[in-house]
Amino acid sequence: VIGPNETIVWPRMSQRIDYEAELAIVISRICKEVPAEKAKDVIYGYTLANDVTARDLQKIDGQWTRAKGFDTFCPLGPWIETEFAPDTQKITATLNGEIKQSSVLSEMIFKVPQIIEFVTNVMTLLPGDVILTGTPAGIGPMPAGSSISVSIDGLGTLTNKVSSRVQ
Repeated sequence: VIGPNETIVWPRMSQRIDYEAELAIVISRICKEVPAEKAKDVIYGYTLANDVTARDLQKIDGQWTRAKGFDTFCPLGPWIETEFAPDTQKITATLNGEIKQSSVLSEMIFKVPQIIEFVTNVMTLLPGDVILTGTPAGIGPMPAGSSISVSIDGLGTLTNKVSSRVQ
């Protein structure tokens, strides 16, 4: 996890890293097996996330652990909003000033209560745990030297630079 204005470091074993603009849920308390109708009881707030992915490694591995697990691959921020309610807010990803992803939160395939119910039926969550909720269409590569910004109306903008690939 890194914060706003920190650098996403391109790992040497990857040829392509992608942006994925996402809403992030921050958990408030220890919770397990939370029914969807009680999901609000375990939410501290929301923030922005860029679920950076080494797309080439994801295709090779057939799963996501390595592709999403590199240091710096989960920018979060710029703050946690405790009064936010996901609805029709616009979500965008902007690469070097050009909008690449644009949607509204109401088009999420899985809504926040469903996501919390599903995850807490698999594992116990702790205060401060973060759940990423999925990305709209339009993911794509972030070339070295790029600036990537993720925005959601009411949550602000998270901006990070992308380093040159480490050799």
